[in-house]
Amino acid sequence: MKYLKFLPVLFLITLSCKSDKKEEKTLNSVEKEASEEWIVLFDGESTQGWRAYNGDELPPGWIAKDGALTFDTELGLEQDYTGGKDIIYGAEEFDNFELHIEWKLPEGGNSGIFYHLKEGYDGPPEVAPEYQLIDDENYAKIHDLTEYNKSLGYTENPEELKPLQQTGSDYAMHAADSSKKILHPVGEWNTTKIVFTPEKVEHWLNGQMLLSFVPWSEDWYERKNSDKWKNSEDYGKYKTGYIGLQDHSSPIWFRNIKIKKL
Repeated sequence: MKYLKFLPVLFLITLSCKSDKKEEKTLNSVEKEASEEWIVLFDGESTQGWRAYNGDELPPGWIAKDGALTFDTELGLEQDYTGGKDIIYGAEEFDNFELHIEWKLPEGGNSGIFYHLKEGYDGPPEVAPEYQLIDDENYAKIHDLTEYNKSLGYTENPEELKPLQQTGSDYAMHAADSSKKILHPVGEWNTTKIVFTPEKVEHWLNGQMLLSFVPWSEDWYERKNSDKWKNSEDYGKYKTGYIGLQDHSSPIWFRNIKIKKL
């Protein structure tokens, strides 16, 4: 009889174990499904899928090194190469997405991340929105922005790097919120997230959302037609396109590049 007293306990333990195993299986399934949603654009070793904008292969200087997709100026600037040095992930175009990418710049560095990029233009900025990457602190100390900013109509302190030109901004369209910006010093890694849907676009930096806007809205067109892009007829009009990375003839490093379709 005493053994019968333990039967309910054993039954409960068995149920608990089955429940735990079922829960573990469900969690593993969810984790696997989540990992499968991401498309890796750069795995730290292979440059497969990457090529020059309007080109068939990577421009000189762009290599995989120490786990990063980098532009090596010693390799890239010493060769007789007449094409552009901006690159794209040319294996697939994307429409709605969440893009994750880590990057770092040298002192005075400048780069950018393009999306909905189409080929056949003189360069990516003519047609594609850009998540700006730049050395906010030192760029204007090293580079003379006066003439460029005056050409855009900035008459007050034209030597300064303007909010629309700073890291995290939708370049020349929407300024990043500086009060929320956590920008690591030059030479240290930063993490960017870009979320694009027809309802809202978000720019994130190091875990903080810096801006959001509605693409192709009345406000969007007002901004597009009143500043740098007013004479660029096709700027931002495409709803699908390539992911691109910009080169400004200075070292740049990218890693952990992945995208999820939304």
